Amino acid sequence: MRKKDCFYLGKIAKKFSFKGEVLAYLDTDEPYLYDNLESVFVEKNKDLVPFFIVKSSIHKNDFLRIKFEDIDSEEEADQVMGCAIYLPLTMLPKLEGDKFYYHEIVGFKTIDERLGFVGIMQGVNDSNAQPLFEILNGEKEILVPMVDQFIVKVDRENKQIILNTPPGLIDLYLND
Repeated sequence: MRKKDCFYLGKIAKKFSFKGEVLAYLDTDEPYLYDNLESVFVEKNKDLVPFFIVKSSIHKNDFLRIKFEDIDSEEEADQVMGCAIYLPLTMLPKLEGDKFYYHEIVGFKTIDERLGFVGIMQGVNDSNAQPLFEILNGEKEILVPMVDQFIVKVDRENKQIILNTPPGLIDLYLND
């Protein structure tokens, strides 16, 4: 499985028992959706390797307690400690309305109600406290805070995201 065909679910954070069980931190708002998995992809040496699950259960809201097939001791569990876990994109719950996954809007036309076509959505930079839309207009990169009040509509059918930004925000990039 290729990483681009998967989404990041979380990270194996700590050992849970001497029988090889581990706790994986789930990076999701709805961890209970993933408490009955048959397998996950574990990132080892930049490759995604399938690991089959014997049993799993939600532990303290954000963690998934996992017993992997063929991991039966603390020493074997050490081999996957700190590894990221992934699932295929097809396992993401479908979002409707103006909710979206970051990867879903890449390539969408970005339209501002006041300015018209702004550029093509390149992605979302979420490395700061405030996520930013990264929009490419020719050679210029435009950064727009991802604020609910700015998002008018996510039009999946026409691959567009409609924004209503305050005057001056986008103009700052276009007029230099």
